Amino acid sequence: MSAFYIILSLLLWGLVHSILASLRFKSFLSNLLGDAPMRGYRLFYNVFSFLTFLPILYLVAALPDARLYSVSAPLSYAMMFGQGVMVILLIVGVFQTGMLTFAGLRQLIEGERPPKFITNGLYRFVRHPLYTAGILFLWLSPQVTVNSFTLYIAAMIYIFIGAYFEERKLAREFGAAYAEYRSKTPMFIPCLKG
Repeated sequence: MSAFYIILSLLLWGLVHSILASLRFKSFLSNLLGDAPMRGYRLFYNVFSFLTFLPILYLVAALPDARLYSVSAPLSYAMMFGQGVMVILLIVGVFQTGMLTFAGLRQLIEGERPPKFITNGLYRFVRHPLYTAGILFLWLSPQVTVNSFTLYIAAMIYIFIGAYFEERKLAREFGAAYAEYRSKTPMFIPCLKG
């Protein structure tokens, strides 16, 4: 029953998160409120997404659970080291994207700018380095319970669906340049086209 509640809460979170991220909803809000309040939208979106994800983490921790597997040392140390590497890659990816832009602070101060098309750094190896590092961070957990496993699987499905829609948006924004980049750069796994 715990898995049901976790999946349901993540499904609800994902639905709200996706609606708020959609161009159609942002356009609707912009028409309703004007451009000035939209300068803070990305920051609001990030804070709202984070705060509304906390109850899901609470459910994972609080609902009845059972250990699925536990990796012992020294392999567990290697897995934790791998998680540390993934955190570093996440930080590098966020800074490469633009920390202030990613957080929504630049838009708040300077207003919305046209998006930048980034193909260097981590984006030279995969089209979605933040997703790749996030997924690997999860699966390098040395101890996994039924609840955390449920969260990881549901999060991966959401990431794959989100990446599909993000790719469509990027193709509209950057046209032929993105199509060429997409044809040469793997989606999630370096050296694996697709």
